Amino acid sequence: MRFVDEFKAFAMRGNVIDLAVGVVIGAAFGKIVSALVDAIVMPALGMVTSGQNFSELALTLGVDAKGAPVLLKYGVFLQSVVDFLLVALVIFLAVKAINRLVAPPAAPTAAAAPPPPPAPTREEQLLTEIRDLLRQR
Repeated sequence: MRFVDEFKAFAMRGNVIDLAVGVVIGAAFGKIVSALVDAIVMPALGMVTSGQNFSELALTLGVDAKGAPVLLKYGVFLQSVVDFLLVALVIFLAVKAINRLVAPPAAPTAAAAPPPPPAPTREEQLLTEIRDLLRQR
């Protein structure tokens, strides 16, 4: 099989396409949640904390050779943590809603007893009699 044919067979598998769609949708979903965090959550949180912009929070560690300050930007990290927590929360809620839509399999009821075993056939009855006769000898 030629390389192109092998690659075509690989790329057209259902799982590969499903994975690609999931990655693209996940990236778009991440952008939506990041926009929610950047435009709505963090400004509201900044207002609660006296107008502080979290992305600007930093500690000055010193000055580099060019005279520029060396900053430890922990505000960007805090914003990323809030972003992650919101993504996790939204995914949790989506999975919970999807699980509610999918009906669980019906559990067997206690009142339904298993069916009785079928009666032995004529051949089984004869074999049983032969066995019993051989045991008696």
